[in-house]
Amino acid sequence: MNKHSTLPKEGIDGLKENWHSDLLAGFFVFLIALPLSLGIAIGSGFPPSAGIITAVVGGLLVSRLNGSYIVINGPAGGLIVVMLAAVESLSDGDIMSGYRYTLAAVMITGLFQVIMGRFKMGSLSAFFPTPVVHGMLAAMGISIMARQVHVMLGATSEPGSLFSSIAQIPNSLLNSTPEIATIGLISFAILLFWPLLKQSKIGKIPAPLIVLLLGMGLAQFFGIQHDHYHFGQAALHEHLISPPFLVEIPTDFTEYFYLPDFSKILTIEFWVATITICMVASLESLLSATAAEKIDPHKRPTDLDRDLSAVGLGNVISGFLGGLPMIAEFVRSSANVEGGAQTGWANFFHGLILLLFVVLFPHFIHNIPHASLAALLVFVGYRRATPKVFRDVLAIGKDQLFLFVVTILAVLATNLLVGVFFGVFVKLLLHLSRGVWLNNMFKIHFTIKEQGDRVTVTIIGSVLFSNFLPLKRAVDNIEPGKNIIFDFSQGYLIDHSIMVFLDEFSAHYARNGCGSCRKVGHALETYSDHDLAVRLMTADDRK
Repeated sequence: MNKHSTLPKEGIDGLKENWHSDLLAGFFVFLIALPLSLGIAIGSGFPPSAGIITAVVGGLLVSRLNGSYIVINGPAGGLIVVMLAAVESLSDGDIMSGYRYTLAAVMITGLFQVIMGRFKMGSLSAFFPTPVVHGMLAAMGISIMARQVHVMLGATSEPGSLFSSIAQIPNSLLNSTPEIATIGLISFAILLFWPLLKQSKIGKIPAPLIVLLLGMGLAQFFGIQHDHYHFGQAALHEHLISPPFLVEIPTDFTEYFYLPDFSKILTIEFWVATITICMVASLESLLSATAAEKIDPHKRPTDLDRDLSAVGLGNVISGFLGGLPMIAEFVRSSANVEGGAQTGWANFFHGLILLLFVVLFPHFIHNIPHASLAALLVFVGYRRATPKVFRDVLAIGKDQLFLFVVTILAVLATNLLVGVFFGVFVKLLLHLSRGVWLNNMFKIHFTIKEQGDRVTVTIIGSVLFSNFLPLKRAVDNIEPGKNIIFDFSQGYLIDHSIMVFLDEFSAHYARNGCGSCRKVGHALETYSDHDLAVRLMTADDRK
């Protein structure tokens, strides 16, 4: 039987065939998306409603246009740092003005993404080295944790740099609001340990939903809905417990919307914010869409160019209505697959259910404590920078860990844009120190020879993140059903990012192309025992 005959249908036929499973999956994702959308918006310096707008636009519109099948589009925790920095840099002294200027930057970002997709630039994410990308994500995670832990504890931090926020954590621990800290810490503990219950029936319930409901219950128990004072030990500390610790959102859905302000479009700050949002949002969206493709039970390929254009159009509309930028979000996409999604209609249903919920039950949202949402964000940040992340990078090689840490420190010390490009610069210097010729740094040499069913791809010289796009395009165009040989015998240095690409391509080709891939000419030194470590010509051959 042709394996493609079992694929779910697309469009209206797909809706008729899979509406039940996609509706259930959409509802499952909605339970996760509601608290995350609210928390990400608040953490970004946007009104809570902005996250709802983004998720609704992503579900109702982008799901009908994108090149993915099981991806969920919505606001991203990874963009919190970028968006908050944009709001703060563009504000005229009040957060609301910065928010409206940033909406204009979101719209311009969307236009750039539409153009990038139309010009087939969906593969440009490959230009950024893997350890640099992971370092960027880890740095964003550290930044999110440093800023949101104060909210989780019910403490107020003084405005300042990221390092100032980190330095103030002990003070926030000592001066936390006990009731709020209780909600926040219990919420974080649930998120941290909930995976241990995955095999049980209760473990099937999404942890964010448990955090949301428990937080609301504790808020009711502590009487946070009403102003009152808590007196600490020996009356030395006095805390006002009041509704500001709860999410404030309009009860009238029509009041969710704000228009962008383009009056700063000629300023340097505006374009720095726009370029940073565009770079990080596009990169994270493309990486998430690629990762989501691997967990699709039907292993359907993602059209990254179409996906980027669709997300871009969604960002234009989201920015116009007052929403955050959206990406293809991997965590919610994973939940979508777990919920049994078959087609993009699950994404549509998640947006539709979210829209109906906020229109019909706005008072429900007002009972959610900020501490619960902050705990969600602290957990999102923690997952990006756990000790395991560092161990996994080290396993690939000490050189990869060096680049990873350098990028983290550069991002934390400057900003995302400067930090990422500094990481790329250090990576290039590292290649030069290993003897890569300057004219090979951005120009690749390879040959492809076809003999019957066999295709031999011979690598000549060095293949690096900075020069391998022509190789990627050529390899992607090889017909299905061939036996592909990657010959490294004439290679000098094979970068880790290229090893990752070849490994993923080989698995995908064998699965969908009914062919095979293998590597020969392994007379190259590796920097660790990891299969995907950097490979360099042996010392004897270099003499």
